Amino acid sequence: MIDTYTFGIMMIDGKAYTSDVIIYPDRVNSSWWRKVGHELGVDDLEDVLDQKPDVIVVGTGDPGLMQVLPETEKLIKSRGIKLIVQPTKEACQTYNRLAASQKMIALFHLTC
Repeated sequence: MIDTYTFGIMMIDGKAYTSDVIIYPDRVNSSWWRKVGHELGVDDLEDVLDQKPDVIVVGTGDPGLMQVLPETEKLIKSRGIKLIVQPTKEACQTYNRLAASQKMIALFHLTC
């Protein structure tokens, strides 16, 4: 569960993270960074897609500046995966609401 989120800091199960994260069903990757700063590209999802989630939630930052590239969105949807893209605060709420009922992976940009 995501306990709290404020610009640059996310608390997950009582632990603070200050860099972008991927939340898998069984672990948190706190060393995640995209190849191009504010773009989520196909190459950024290799391990995520290998896990075959039902849903991918993307938190695009506090004001939502990170963008999911069209080819990335197309690839995700072509694999039958539901994609939810929201500013990070909203995406945290979505993740907490759906995580227990679906196989989900969430990618969160914590700053801009």
